[in-house]
Amino acid sequence: MAILEKHNCKATFFVTGDWATRYPEAIQLIHKSGHDLGNHGANHKHMTNLSAKEKQEEIEGCHQLIKSMTGVDMDLFRAPYGDYNESVIMVANAKGYYTIQWDVDSLDWKDYGVDDIISRVSNHKNLGNGSIILLHNGSKYTCDALDSLLTELENKGYSIVPVSELIYRESYTLDHTGRQFKQ
Repeated sequence: MAILEKHNCKATFFVTGDWATRYPEAIQLIHKSGHDLGNHGANHKHMTNLSAKEKQEEIEGCHQLIKSMTGVDMDLFRAPYGDYNESVIMVANAKGYYTIQWDVDSLDWKDYGVDDIISRVSNHKNLGNGSIILLHNGSKYTCDALDSLLTELENKGYSIVPVSELIYRESYTLDHTGRQFKQ
């Protein structure tokens, strides 16, 4: 949080209900610091393997927990593992959610190291205006890479904004990668 504050940027934290239950103080800090909270499901399940009712329960479970902790009605959903299809999007939409995907994967969860995260993101073939960069708050090297990564992105002319400031909320289509296009 201090690194984000140092760079005067806000981010989006997609959290699971499991994680929020284990780290309620972190949820409060994220919220009070003005960052977006997004829904990542109650239990980090493969959404495409679930029935419509189970998909709803995953989304609602996380939603109700975060709302009880912060008063926030989240409207951003990122399916665990990036595992989504039309059915997942339809259930999320019915619950008032915009389904979010990333286009720059840091692979930080593979624990390749600080330099790998910085290089992988800052030199990614998809990196551009409107990119959504996937990082994980519990990965071994992410925190150590964050300051240098943000500096590198800023030096390339990018501004970091939360997903809520990046997405279209009406009159858009999604392509197969999850990228929005204005209609």
